[in-house]
Amino acid sequence: MRIIVCGAGQVGSGIAERLSAEGNDVSIIDASEALVDRANEVLEVRALQGNAAHPDVLERAGAMESDMVIAVTLHDEVNMVACQVAHTLFSVPTRIARVRAQSYLDKKYGKLFSRESMPIDHIISPEIEVGNTVLRRLELPGAFDSASFADHEVVAVGLTCGPDCPVLNTPLHQLSELFPDLPAVVVAVVRKGKLFVPHKTDPLEEGDDVYLVLPTTQVARTLQIFGHEERQARRIVIAGGGNIGLYLARSLEKLQPNARVKVIESSRERAVRIAEQLDRVVVLHGSALNEDMLREADIGSADTIVAVTNDEQANLLTAALSKQLGCASSLALINSANYSGMIRSLGIDAQINPRSVTVSRVLQHVRRGRIRGVHSIHNGAGEIIEAEVLETAPILEKPLREVRLTEGVRFGAILRRGKVIQPTGSTELEVKDRVVLFALADYIREVEQIFRVSPDYF
Repeated sequence: MRIIVCGAGQVGSGIAERLSAEGNDVSIIDASEALVDRANEVLEVRALQGNAAHPDVLERAGAMESDMVIAVTLHDEVNMVACQVAHTLFSVPTRIARVRAQSYLDKKYGKLFSRESMPIDHIISPEIEVGNTVLRRLELPGAFDSASFADHEVVAVGLTCGPDCPVLNTPLHQLSELFPDLPAVVVAVVRKGKLFVPHKTDPLEEGDDVYLVLPTTQVARTLQIFGHEERQARRIVIAGGGNIGLYLARSLEKLQPNARVKVIESSRERAVRIAEQLDRVVVLHGSALNEDMLREADIGSADTIVAVTNDEQANLLTAALSKQLGCASSLALINSANYSGMIRSLGIDAQINPRSVTVSRVLQHVRRGRIRGVHSIHNGAGEIIEAEVLETAPILEKPLREVRLTEGVRFGAILRRGKVIQPTGSTELEVKDRVVLFALADYIREVEQIFRVSPDYF
């Protein structure tokens, strides 16, 4: 595919890097000379400087021959106009835009992004995506990562095997023998920083990060089996009253009316503004790095601190300090992968990387075949993918053991006519099955091929 990425910041460069590594022809546009120079030096792409909304710049980037435009600059209006120009002047088939201002996303203005008005195929809102990711983490205490698939019938969770994990040193095939009625599949393991697909004879070791795919109804039991019996958070402190913090507070008011939520915001003007938009949430003005402020928020008896300010270093320190003051659990918003190794040493329970969340959302619309969902894990080293089986898929109606797949792919679950099935070697896929599987980054193209769509389908 020929793809133009507008924006060479963290998200844009992350998308370009992934797409280029998969063999796509990628051009990247940015107004910053420094970012363009860096992209040309570090990435295997063609980078050029200019305003991505200008027709001549898009033309120089190859818009006339492009299959897709992904507009993720820092400015909503540039992203929106870039998609409009790409459609009107160059007939680019697929257009994706990152839109951050919530006003544009208000349902009463929904016709703005219709094909007749501003033809954008997919809108990506980082604040909403990150906010929903945080909400899923709060629903699954004990999991450091989670993603929902197949109309919320299937979930992928990341769990850490601590010293008290009951299934330590147990070969994976014995888990099925010990819990024959538990349809959970270990699809990937991170051990000493390396992500791999485990063999059935591999035992789980202390410190392993394990990714499982299972029916949503079995999450609580699975967490218990792996030694995680943390209760769901009811007393929550949110550090940061920006777009993400406000979205979280609003959502918690709606979804958990019995939860006691407090927001700490450093800007007095912003604190007053968001307090007017919330009913039951308490808004405090001050710095979440101030121990007295945290004590005023009653952090010692809180179930969770969610640090989502615009300063990732402040998020790290706030989460760590909150744990020291007695908060049961902590979650921090971290933009840079460089801090990932510090998380556990600081006592922080989980992190969320906005770049990774946004890249996963974009890739969902880029993947070939009938790919309905993508969740990137371990800084892009692998993906949990949901794919739909169509009439033309070469994987159709043959036992999975006969499908030529490498060891970099592992099937996790199948949703068939509303029922979740645990796949085995004898399982044969049927048309309209929704398959959730894991693939290492080097094997994603292989997954796309087995779920590819034949032109005859259309």
